[in-house]
Amino acid sequence: GYFYSRWNKCIHSSHDLSDIVFIDNYIFNKDVFIQFNSTVGEFVGYTELGVFNARKWNSDSGILQSERAEVERYCKHNAEIRLAAIADKS
Repeated sequence: GYFYSRWNKCIHSSHDLSDIVFIDNYIFNKDVFIQFNSTVGEFVGYTELGVFNARKWNSDSGILQSERAEVERYCKHNAEIRLAAIADKS
């Protein structure tokens, strides 16, 4: 059979969230075939299909703008909530 998944993750090590990175992985049969990394700012393909889609998605300013906005919308928003919950407990 075939297995497709998509994993998003946010990585940061500072308390002020200045170094936060958003990574969006597209995975087929346990191999990442395309990835968006907010530090790179665009999609990178790792297979023939990934390279094809990366070119297509990188040429669409709407898709890129949406992915780039995830740092603020998804990562920072949720990290602030989690940091506040942790800070209240200590």
